[in-house]
Amino acid sequence: MIFYSEEKGHFSHMVRIVLAEKDISCEIKEYNPDEKLPEELATLSPYNKLPVIVDREVTIYEPRIILEYLDERFPHPPLLPIYPNEKAECKLLIQRIENDWLPIIDKMMARNVSQKEFDASKKQLAALLSGIVLILKEKPYFMSDEFTLVDCYMSAILYRLPYLGVAIPKSKNFESVKKYQDKLFSRPSFDLSLTDTERDLKYSFS
Repeated sequence: MIFYSEEKGHFSHMVRIVLAEKDISCEIKEYNPDEKLPEELATLSPYNKLPVIVDREVTIYEPRIILEYLDERFPHPPLLPIYPNEKAECKLLIQRIENDWLPIIDKMMARNVSQKEFDASKKQLAALLSGIVLILKEKPYFMSDEFTLVDCYMSAILYRLPYLGVAIPKSKNFESVKKYQDKLFSRPSFDLSLTDTERDLKYSFS
């Protein structure tokens, strides 16, 4: 298995978290898309973008499908619920994260973003952060008693917030968010998932 990964891309980071959670043996090739892309990428992905995973004769180039494939291919520990209704709810949460959070992060990390767009996006992220305060008081993980793919998404997102200039307020109201973040970042898989470039992100503030 070969994983073509973006050094600081949030989707690639999510995949690396899953690989670490499941202790999957995989060759990881890291790239900075601003500098170069693998020559073979054009033949692997019709969109010529990362991440891409190749597992023998299978090539997958859509991030969410990569995550679900790995969860099914390596079922232990499971990162999606077993029961159809709970699995559907989990996938709907992922859909909301992809619709609400990730476009904002994409815009803020783009090289051509204007200061006005960046500042407006920061406010949007802060509002989304406020919106999950009560949710995180209900369960140990994101609307779940167990660590799931939703938490893989949120791990990659929360890690990038300081780099984007969005801090979790230190007030008691945000205690649930801070505890949730600490729980995610303390998992051994999270530390294993970080590239050198990602480790440097927390030292860079916009």
